[in-house]
Amino acid sequence: MKYVILIALLGYCLAVRQQSVAITGKLLCGTRPAAGVTGSERELTTIDPVFKVYHDCDDGIKPGKRKVKFRIPSSYITNGPVAKRTFDIGVLNLETIFPEEERELI
Repeated sequence: MKYVILIALLGYCLAVRQQSVAITGKLLCGTRPAAGVTGSERELTTIDPVFKVYHDCDDGIKPGKRKVKFRIPSSYITNGPVAKRTFDIGVLNLETIFPEEERELI
């Protein structure tokens, strides 16, 4: 019984792996630049990378922040703490009203 538990725990430890995605690009609010973002996540399965931007660009005094999401192709996922490929998202002006844009109170 001890060996079954040990094998199960070893399998679980191997299944939880660190995965990384790198994104480069330029975020603007009109002519002002915004800061860059990096991150990683531990999952039992392959991560579903989504680049989320929360901002108040061109938003006035409305409550919460504007939220826009961009799905990153799975070919940019790397196993490990450092991404091997970088997804270039280009230049995004956050004054744009994106399709399916949301608002979130954070």
